[in-house]
Amino acid sequence: MNNAQDNAVNPSTSAAPRSDADTTLDRLAELSVLAVAEARRLGASQAEASAHDQCGLEVNVRVGEVESVERTRDRGIAVTVYFGQRKAHASTADLKPESLRRTVEMACAIAKHTEADAANGLADEARMARSSRDFEQWHPWAIEADAAVALALEAEAAGRGLDARISNSEGASVSTNEGLSVYANSHGFIGREKNTSHSISAALIAGGGDAMQGGHWYTAALRAEALESAVEVGHKAALRTLEKLDPRPAPTGEFPVLFAPEVARSLIAHLVGAVSGGALYRKASFLLGAQGQRLFPEGFRIVERPHLKGGWRSGDFDADGVATRESALIEDGVLQRYVLGTYSARRLGLESTGNAGGVHNLEVAANAEGLASMLKGMRRGLLVTELMGQGVNTVTGDYSRGAAGFWVEDGAIAYPVDELTIAGKLREMFLAIEAVGADIDPRSATAVGSLLVGRMTVAGAGA
Repeated sequence: MNNAQDNAVNPSTSAAPRSDADTTLDRLAELSVLAVAEARRLGASQAEASAHDQCGLEVNVRVGEVESVERTRDRGIAVTVYFGQRKAHASTADLKPESLRRTVEMACAIAKHTEADAANGLADEARMARSSRDFEQWHPWAIEADAAVALALEAEAAGRGLDARISNSEGASVSTNEGLSVYANSHGFIGREKNTSHSISAALIAGGGDAMQGGHWYTAALRAEALESAVEVGHKAALRTLEKLDPRPAPTGEFPVLFAPEVARSLIAHLVGAVSGGALYRKASFLLGAQGQRLFPEGFRIVERPHLKGGWRSGDFDADGVATRESALIEDGVLQRYVLGTYSARRLGLESTGNAGGVHNLEVAANAEGLASMLKGMRRGLLVTELMGQGVNTVTGDYSRGAAGFWVEDGAIAYPVDELTIAGKLREMFLAIEAVGADIDPRSATAVGSLLVGRMTVAGAGA
């Protein structure tokens, strides 16, 4: 095992993977099977169980002092039983067999008082995943608390020391998490997953008085050796803070808006939310009935790739045990399908798309180079690097968000801007996308670069 000093200097150093991971998965699988069998013994026509064991470490520092050190451990099992089309759910954090049996009994008792729902029940047995592959998502980071504190302090110090205009700090943090989970059901399906995630972040303040500006940066990865160094994180946080100093009012009017990669993925999230089963069967989506319709310009493509090695959201099965598959969500600008789990699919009279629990590794195809070339192509408009507020109505598609970023003139950044609003209709915004950059932000399961929307309403304080 590496010592604390080694870990403090180099985040890539780590000890061997958690030795009890597979043993813990075996135990979670045993308990899940026991829960399902107990439910069947008590008369349930179908049953399913989800068990998890998660642990993590997070440290926070500010102005050279430790603010918090938190170790977490969360274990539990949830059981769902079906008596025909009646359904009930119960859970416990006590993994002793006796407690588990009482939890199953409770779920079965509750089911007698629930209403029947024709959409209830397990996914069809034929849809169960038949493979269980290793997608290389398990990379524990054997870092102790004192070493994590040293890394956080290093990140903060690097940022604060970069420029005299950095006047204060909002802190720095280091975190590491390990997750083990099992899903089992009465079809005989048992699926196991294990994954890790790690991060280093820093947030700084530049200037003083009414002219203060805050900025931050973070690095995140499944493997500690893929993280940027603490010094890099601190320097990037400082540079992002400094570039926001002395903002000017943004013009008001209709202009091209370029979303930087870290905020561009929010537009894709709005699309996914609107074509997800829950919003559709509740008739709470502006894209109700949109399957087969053009939502984006010709050539625009979004593909779901659940089987990527080292993907943030890779997996052979969804939360219902249904096998996942690679497929297009948007092809040549046209919506190919919705995002459905078993229950929502039945409510809509459709088939599950293997998306119970969400989407897996979306990739948005690029048709442009990086940010610099997209700025040149935009010529004049707004580069958005931050979004604030919750002004998105998924029922109507109305979009209005607070924003900050940079005003662009003659294809180059001219000056920072803040305290402005950008607005439009999501459906019109999707169709108005003119370019997708290749500058992908790797810190998310949505792989998308900068997005250029040809025209939006910008409400700033300038003329």
